[in-house]
Amino acid sequence: MTNLSLPPQTCLPQAAIPADDDPQETREWLEALEAVVAHCGQDRGLFLLRKLLDAAPLLGLTTTVPSNTPYANTISVERQRPYPGNLEIEERITAMVRWNALAMVVRANKAYGELGGHISSYASAADLFELGFNHFFRAKSTTGSTDQGSDLVYFQPHSAPGVYARAFLEGRLSEQQLENFRRETGGNGLCSYPHPWLMPDFWQFPTGSMGLGPIQSVYQARFMRYLEHRGLAQTSERHVWGVFGDGEMDEPESIGAIPLAAREKLDNLTFVINCNLQRLDGPVRGNGQIVQELEALFRGAGWNVIKVLWGSAWDPIFARDHSGALLRAFASTMDGQYQTYKAKDGQYGLDHFFGQNDALKSLVTHMTPDDVAALNRGGHDLRKLHAAFDAARKHKGQPTVILAKTIKGYGMGRAGEAQNTTHQQKKLDVEALKEFRDRFRLGLTDDDLEHMRFYKPADDSEEMRYLHARREALGGYLPARRKHAEPVAVPPLAQHAQFALEAGNKEMSTTMAMVRMLTALLKDNVLGPRIVPIVADEARTFGMASLFRQVGIYASQGQLYEPEDAGSILYYREDVGGQILEEGITEAGAISSWIAAGTSYSTHGTAMLPLYIYYSMFGFQRIGDLIWAAADQRARGFLVGATAGRTTLSGEGLQHQDGTSHVIAATIPNCRAYDPAYAYELAVIVDDGMRRMMEQQEDVFYYLTVMNENYAQPTMPEGVREDIVRGMYRRANVQPVQARGKVRLLGSGTILREVEAAAQLLADDWQIESEVFSVTSFSELERNARETARQRLHHPDAAPAPSHLETMLTGTQPVIAATDYVRAYPQLIAPYLDAPFSVLGTDGFGRSDNRASLRRFFEVDRAYICVTSLRALADQGVLPPSVVSDALRRYGIDANKPNPATV
Repeated sequence: MTNLSLPPQTCLPQAAIPADDDPQETREWLEALEAVVAHCGQDRGLFLLRKLLDAAPLLGLTTTVPSNTPYANTISVERQRPYPGNLEIEERITAMVRWNALAMVVRANKAYGELGGHISSYASAADLFELGFNHFFRAKSTTGSTDQGSDLVYFQPHSAPGVYARAFLEGRLSEQQLENFRRETGGNGLCSYPHPWLMPDFWQFPTGSMGLGPIQSVYQARFMRYLEHRGLAQTSERHVWGVFGDGEMDEPESIGAIPLAAREKLDNLTFVINCNLQRLDGPVRGNGQIVQELEALFRGAGWNVIKVLWGSAWDPIFARDHSGALLRAFASTMDGQYQTYKAKDGQYGLDHFFGQNDALKSLVTHMTPDDVAALNRGGHDLRKLHAAFDAARKHKGQPTVILAKTIKGYGMGRAGEAQNTTHQQKKLDVEALKEFRDRFRLGLTDDDLEHMRFYKPADDSEEMRYLHARREALGGYLPARRKHAEPVAVPPLAQHAQFALEAGNKEMSTTMAMVRMLTALLKDNVLGPRIVPIVADEARTFGMASLFRQVGIYASQGQLYEPEDAGSILYYREDVGGQILEEGITEAGAISSWIAAGTSYSTHGTAMLPLYIYYSMFGFQRIGDLIWAAADQRARGFLVGATAGRTTLSGEGLQHQDGTSHVIAATIPNCRAYDPAYAYELAVIVDDGMRRMMEQQEDVFYYLTVMNENYAQPTMPEGVREDIVRGMYRRANVQPVQARGKVRLLGSGTILREVEAAAQLLADDWQIESEVFSVTSFSELERNARETARQRLHHPDAAPAPSHLETMLTGTQPVIAATDYVRAYPQLIAPYLDAPFSVLGTDGFGRSDNRASLRRFFEVDRAYICVTSLRALADQGVLPPSVVSDALRRYGIDANKPNPATV
């Protein structure tokens, strides 16, 4: 019978356990449990254990459920099914992929030493990937007659060379492309990590920024359920696989969403964590055990955990161990020591691991040092891995994590196997290459090694036929990305935004205008179901409570309680078919949902239009890396930064007041960022964005800032629609009876109203004419002006059309710009202006106060705009400098007040 004496880590805390004063009774209990499992199965055994744990508190017993299982494989030898593939052929294919991946990196760095690249990560994960490619990663459903779509795989980024190497064998990448690894600017190259922007037919998900892959994969799996429950796509047969590194689990994003996966019972999700025990510089947990730590973490969060620690060569040793000596030794060995065991030879293992005590020595008396060196880890054993992947795919009711123990730099021998420096290893000498060849029995000559030739068998070889047959059985090749989906018609602008186009000076905030448009769009029969409203627990703040009842909040289990406000017309309604994703207080989670929805056209062939509305200060500044990942994977949708600007959010103070998001947004090439002042501007921009993304399927997304300040909303003037989208239009011309000079005033967002008021002050108090422009997007103006300048540089004999900025602001009359953001935002256009340019902005830390006080403090109110305009005219000699002094006194400006940018 199996020995059930477990090491200390699997029991209750030692201080809480009295001495065993009746060993025979203990043995009888253990034998009884073993007999139940043997005759009735594991489910019955688990049931009885749970009943005992439930009964214990009723008897006054305080119990602590163990957080860890023994340091051993979760799936026993007895439960392993026969391997369904040809192990010998698969190992040969894996060896070829290993070689080509290594050759790609080494060749690149031999020719160009500065290119970098990684060998050791894929060396440790190769068997994980190859098992998935040969048996589990489906390109479409292989059951039934309908195509349910492919599985979604988030690949460990440092293993990209291995994915390229397999695609080369499959005939999807050429030898020239492999030669151009990390050399993309000339075309036909391969990017360093998974980047859909750079390889739009190949990669689906950018995972190069550590931690972003895990959190996105969780929300992707949940979004698949959302699509299914709302009847928009069939996703029940699809699976999300995430292959990640153990060191990556230190990132907060890696583990932040794992409770959601358990709470939502996402059994369509499997994490495969490559536990090679090493970070980039050394052990992940030198003084601990990362496998046990992760097991406790995931089990505690409610995941199904499968450990694959030891390869088949260990099975006979486990079978001989009747005292539990092996498990006790494993439990007390730290990861730093495990790394040392693999970096040394077999004799070291005999002396230092098995030599710890007589019980361990007795297990290996028949083994040589070479035998000990060949004792492999579970992550390099296809049999063990298949049992784990198969169990994960079949498990129901929970997400699964597979903790696969591997060796970093596996197969690199003295050149880097399990060494602290292995991550930086990019070059191998000929002797190391020979060792690699011999270890994996590759049919390469010494000349092949010296010239680092790629290896690809003939198309009719046994290996190539097998490789293609396995992928055909799984529906096709991965990774592969779809670029388009069926277009979705957008309703006429007037249908959902007539109130904004003909506002007639009705007071409202632009946030309210956005919500009102959204409410109307949701009622459209075609586009409405495709809209995904997303909030991070601020729906009521943004006036979206009416949507709770209209479209409901998505909840996979429905609403299992009576809400406190059930009698209210705006009650909190959760529903399986709900449309709103109310994510709770997690901006990272909300943007991950937005990404899943914004890329649905590619991943699911179903175009969706996500609209994520949030406090603008908690967007780009907080989760900019995820927004950049969204850009990389060509997400489409709207990000709406509400309560935007540094002075519109009165009373909240420093951490809530956004003065920089537009600067950051301007750095993202496919982000179209706008700061509209009026509802009609917002309506025109939203309409243009929807048509570009849903009808024309452009790979862009929009960032819109909206404010919570109520003010009169004018009706849209004639003929400004195209200029609103371009970034600037002429709003008004304010003329005194007899002008002493002229300035051009630029404003955006709520500060446009201060600009308009300043224009009136200039006319009434100083007889200065003002041409007022509403700038809906400084970044769009700069983008257009930059491209015009570039065309002039490259085509000096041609005469490209002037930029929109040049068309609107010709001449040398002073230009004064004011926004609710730092000066760097409007200064984007400075290089493209011939006129003197003055900028007012909200540089510095925020403050709590009312709007008028904040605008005076940051020097962006109408008085400061007026004085700055007079200063610009004085600098040109149009006005005497004394006018500026007079204006300072007239408007009560303290010339000695501290600089708001420095206090």
